[in-house]
Amino acid sequence: MGMYVFFWKNAVPVGEQFVTVCSNEDVSCHPTNLPYQDATRSTEERVVDLLGRMSLAEKIGQMALVEKDSLKHTNDIATYGLGAIMSGGGGKPTDNSPTGWQDMIQLFQTKSQMTRLQIPLLYGVDANHGHSNVPGATIFPHAIGLGATNNTELVKKIGIATAQEAEATGVNWIFSPNLDVTNDVRWGRTYETFGSNTETIAELGQAFIEGMNTVPTMLAGAKHFIGNGASEWGTSENKNFFIDQGNASVSEEELRYTHLAPFISAIDAGAKSIMIGLNQWNNEKIIFHTYLIQDVLKDELGFDGFVFSDWYGVYEGESNKSTALIRAINAGVDMVMLPYDYTQFSRIMHRAVQNGDISEARIDDAVTRILTVKFEKGLFDTTPTNVSDLDIVGSKKHKDLARIAVQQSLVLLKNNNVLPLSKKVRSLLIAGSSADNIGRQSGGWTVEWSGIDGNWIPGTTILEGIKNTVSPTTHIQYDLYGSFPKQTEKADVGIAIVGEMPYAEGWGDNAHPSLSEEDIETIEAVKAQSKKIVVIIVSGRPLDIAPYVDTWDAVVAVWLPGSEGIGIADVLFGDVPFTGKLPLEWKL
Repeated sequence: MGMYVFFWKNAVPVGEQFVTVCSNEDVSCHPTNLPYQDATRSTEERVVDLLGRMSLAEKIGQMALVEKDSLKHTNDIATYGLGAIMSGGGGKPTDNSPTGWQDMIQLFQTKSQMTRLQIPLLYGVDANHGHSNVPGATIFPHAIGLGATNNTELVKKIGIATAQEAEATGVNWIFSPNLDVTNDVRWGRTYETFGSNTETIAELGQAFIEGMNTVPTMLAGAKHFIGNGASEWGTSENKNFFIDQGNASVSEEELRYTHLAPFISAIDAGAKSIMIGLNQWNNEKIIFHTYLIQDVLKDELGFDGFVFSDWYGVYEGESNKSTALIRAINAGVDMVMLPYDYTQFSRIMHRAVQNGDISEARIDDAVTRILTVKFEKGLFDTTPTNVSDLDIVGSKKHKDLARIAVQQSLVLLKNNNVLPLSKKVRSLLIAGSSADNIGRQSGGWTVEWSGIDGNWIPGTTILEGIKNTVSPTTHIQYDLYGSFPKQTEKADVGIAIVGEMPYAEGWGDNAHPSLSEEDIETIEAVKAQSKKIVVIIVSGRPLDIAPYVDTWDAVVAVWLPGSEGIGIADVLFGDVPFTGKLPLEWKL
């Protein structure tokens, strides 16, 4: 039975806890002129003062990260004193527009102010390649393409732009960059990584975080600590997810040398939140690994931000939620992405503290870390974003930057004196599943968790980019499947633009990443009626094209370029040279 503790009026019973909720009209419910509210004081002073005023219920609330669609009622933000809300993949407002996002997040922040201490929320999203949850936002190439650029200054600028567009809509926390070092292209998250070179990943990840940190209120969330990219085929408990959430059987020396280095660079760059992966190291889940989280990350590396779990990461595959939660918190997890059962989370945490399974010192350490970040990011001292700031979402400046990123990400895999093409080429045949499809060229984590298929979000398709680049005298024919009428004379050049359907983690794991039979048939159809054949591959990883590549004249890897398909035409037709290098091995 819960203890009745009345610090302020309007106490509300919730299971075994009581949290003070204040009405908007009741100004007397909120204390004023307290040390933690004084922006002239040091962060440490403010944190110590605030922590000393908090009840156990309020501390536990700060440790909860809840998916917004799982809220039973928006008032629960105040009732439970929740510390953070997030949009999971596809977790969008009814009005999925920049204004709709801003209104939704502002409502949540307003609810957080209906508590006596008025601690602001962190609001997190997976903005993996721009603020891609929002139609109209700039969609940059996925990280695998940025890895091909190996351009730290470019990646830093993309970090700035992503943070600016997200901040305009009210977001103050981005679960990015991905610092996984991938070693198996069968893994469905390959495209979320900068590739397989540890040094490159460390440098680009550091640049991205430095860029994000130029937006003072924006928090980067480096992920996934640690060894996620080394997960082996077939080691996942759920065999439908062949690699994702799997086991990395590597030595500690290899774990440190290959997979820890990017996180060291992230900490050096000022990362203040780090996500724990869903994977295992030598058959022990990282989420329960005290040595890696507490001893290595926090103590040895001196990470003074907070550690948070991935989607349902504490409970995934665990039959006893209480035991799992206690183990994770004691291992050093500070904030738990539930994302559903925040009421159960609250009950378990209260009971664990009362029973001595989790010490109050561990709770205080976790909450101190969370509050420190909130103070450092100025969340207690800033006003809501102005509506006029929404002009930056999808701005020309950012789209121009994305176009440059696309240009620099292209990798020329093969060229038999075909590329670059002349803008005055007399005739072109264009076909393929990815030729005229913004969704496919954007990949996963675009509006929806696993992406979209089609052209209903703003942007320029590769086909449109080509049409806007060539001479008005060039005769272009397009057909999705390459089913062109029989020509009396072959076209000068055929361009087949093919590749993968959008996918996200788990579902993207594939035993043999390759082109579909439909894509191969399309390429053959175009080749049959063209003097030269250029194959453009839109994919999140290298695909097996070895059986066919000898019969193609040129092959270009464009990865997942995002909304600015015009950047591909810039390189194909010689306005910009090919400069991209493979971020991981591609066997031809």
